[in-house]
Amino acid sequence: MSYFLPHLPSGWHVDEAIKSEEDRVVVLRFGHDWDSQCMTMDETLYGVAEKVQNFAVIYLVDITEVPDFNKVRRVYA
Repeated sequence: MSYFLPHLPSGWHVDEAIKSEEDRVVVLRFGHDWDSQCMTMDETLYGVAEKVQNFAVIYLVDITEVPDFNKVRRVYA
């Protein structure tokens, strides 16, 4: 399901996604698209994405492609 949700390809994109949303909550799923726990979470997030679109936006961030936040936010694989 991760291919249905938007991916942020860089730390800059993550920052811009957060800064650009004034009225909605920004949900960021940090992890790996191939990880089974992330796949389960992605299915859940995809299932609610349309229901929450008026007050939340959901993005995926692959921590291998975007390692900028791994140590700062204590994100580990």
